[in-house]
Amino acid sequence: MFQGSIVALVTPMHEDGSLDEASLRKLVEFHIEQGTNAIVAMGTTGESATLNEKEHCHVIRQVVDIVAGRIPVIAGTGANSTTEAIDLTRCAADAGVDACLLVTPYYNKPTQEGLVLHYKAIAAAVDIPQILYNVPGRTACDMLPETVAQLKDVPNIVGIKDATGDMAVGKALLALSDDNFAVYSGDDATSCELILMGAKGSITVTGNVAPAKNSQMCAKALAGDSKGAKAIDDELQPLHNDLFVQANPIPVKWAVCELGLIEKGIRLPMTWLTEDCEAVVKKAMSAAQ
Repeated sequence: MFQGSIVALVTPMHEDGSLDEASLRKLVEFHIEQGTNAIVAMGTTGESATLNEKEHCHVIRQVVDIVAGRIPVIAGTGANSTTEAIDLTRCAADAGVDACLLVTPYYNKPTQEGLVLHYKAIAAAVDIPQILYNVPGRTACDMLPETVAQLKDVPNIVGIKDATGDMAVGKALLALSDDNFAVYSGDDATSCELILMGAKGSITVTGNVAPAKNSQMCAKALAGDSKGAKAIDDELQPLHNDLFVQANPIPVKWAVCELGLIEKGIRLPMTWLTEDCEAVVKKAMSAAQ
């Protein structure tokens, strides 16, 4: 099982939108030094939707090579085409990742039966640990806890990232968890609470900007230190909220650029953070120092 602060890594780019491999190396080393417990390469925050399949697989391979086994690497390999998700998952497995994170198919709105068949097909095709990912606010597809219950005992489905921010949903998912199936928060604002309830960690955007503090918060929550975890989380709450002042990953890429770790690069149709939001994000960064 993976635990703690699992950073959904931004993908460094030059101003023309091309991949910046030098900054990627610097960024990964920064996270290892700061105590990040695992990295997700090519998740939503990594702009997976705007990289082609060749680039997608290349970034995953680069992250695996840079990490060199020091912390786990999880690859985002979800797609709204089951065959594409299988291809990306195979690519990630070949690259040597420790697990794959598979968002629900977006836009085409499958039924709950379709979700079960989708995930079972990927699990059968690629023998690697796989984490389900439900973020209905972005996908227009909500995977219900009853559906998760049908998938949790598939041998290589090992967990779910719940980004609903709904504690009732989190509680229902935690009731399904066991030694072979973990729940992870995908909503920074409620991650501390969910970990204190029994989740194994946070797949985090905030961790891009405040990796040490986010890791410390997760560690205290995992240890059952509610007071200590909440004290740190209170300092992180402005980041949890204001890194979404515009669509992710616009604010977080701006913040990581402000830290001097990446250049000012993002792929269309995403655009750079507008000036009217800069002070908001900067204030949140200061609160988390």
